[in-house]
Amino acid sequence: RPVAIFRQAGLDMRFRILDHLTHAIAFLGGLAMVGLVAITGWQVWGRYVLNDTPTWAERLALLLILIVALPLAAVGLRENFHLGIGFFVEAFPKRVQRVVGIVNTILLGLFGLAMAVYSWQLVLGTWNRNIPLLGIPQAFQYIPLVVCGVLIVIFMAERLWFQLRFPHHQPDGKSE
Repeated sequence: RPVAIFRQAGLDMRFRILDHLTHAIAFLGGLAMVGLVAITGWQVWGRYVLNDTPTWAERLALLLILIVALPLAAVGLRENFHLGIGFFVEAFPKRVQRVVGIVNTILLGLFGLAMAVYSWQLVLGTWNRNIPLLGIPQAFQYIPLVVCGVLIVIFMAERLWFQLRFPHHQPDGKSE
């Protein structure tokens, strides 16, 4: 992030909060990954050494995969370490690239909003049903979708603001 531009605009603190949120999500994703490895290890140990597979382990591992992957996908959008094809866009003039970037940001924000809203409906609709073997509401498997959608909206709002406020700088800090 181009910190000098943020300081010049008096906005350093606002973006630091989102930076801290990003780091917290990455940290929690790392903890969930450690839990995932431990649970999978326990499942393998139980199956092949004890001849008694823990029935809850696979279901909990699937839930942890959602907890790891979805919020980190939103972080990937913010930090631009997601997969993308820039070949076609880079062939256009800079002005067209800027417009395409803004449209892309708006579409991603709308996608995040739809993801959050419709996933929240799934959470509400499945709260009274339990996940077999775990005994927790099925809604817990949809909460990471809601979190991911909300984060995408926040991060794309940040990116859109940046694109409109500083048209000659890209979100990754590069200048034209």
